[in-house]
Amino acid sequence: MIIDTHCHLDDKRYNEDLDSVIANAKAKGVEKFIIPGADPKSLPRAVEISEKYEDVYFAVGVHPYDAAAYDRAVLEPYVNHPKCVAIGECGLDYYRLPESEEAIGAEKMLQKEVFIDQIKWAKELDKPLIVHIRDAGADSLELLEKYAGERGGVLHCYNADEQLLKLAEKNFYYGIGGVLTFKNARKLIHVYPKIPTDKLLIETDAPYLTPHPHRGERNEPAYTTLVADKMAELSGISREEIEKFTTDNCMQLFDL
Repeated sequence: MIIDTHCHLDDKRYNEDLDSVIANAKAKGVEKFIIPGADPKSLPRAVEISEKYEDVYFAVGVHPYDAAAYDRAVLEPYVNHPKCVAIGECGLDYYRLPESEEAIGAEKMLQKEVFIDQIKWAKELDKPLIVHIRDAGADSLELLEKYAGERGGVLHCYNADEQLLKLAEKNFYYGIGGVLTFKNARKLIHVYPKIPTDKLLIETDAPYLTPHPHRGERNEPAYTTLVADKMAELSGISREEIEKFTTDNCMQLFDL
């Protein structure tokens, strides 16, 4: 069994064929799915999907690109829903910043404030975090070490930043997705063996980051099998073993 720990099934690109997307994934052995919270506007759709499908869960949070739209009061009605398993995806993303130094400083400050509040909220609720980090490893590490609770969380789409491996000691897991199959994934392939086996998770980030050989197509949870195959190849073990420990890890982190 595989669990897709990060798939945006609330994305409009699945509006017409979500039943078949989930059925296709289940036919490939993907049994459970977690929809991360990214945009508050799509949260009601994520809740609706989780209520329709027994094996779909969701998280509540705001992506750093949408930090200006963050309002905990808007999100609070959803966190006690029985299908809400985490806070996030939240974090820091410095890949697209404004041009002026003043605007850059303001954007980084806003992202940090919103991230810190979600970290503290997860700690208050004793829920794991789903963390998004891009070009912001040092700042993210500092904030997580300072504010995160014992419950930890997952570094979604782990970016091979080795300094973040320290977070395994704070019960953080590492989400591995389609990037591992890319021809230019040398850095991640190099770092992958350094990740503790009991801290590995599988994800797609569907509909984004489609694994080889389907790059350019819409990603979907069924393609976790391609990620698991690559992990097995790099680990020198069977795919069944990869499926077993990543599923156990997910169940442990998210209490599924």
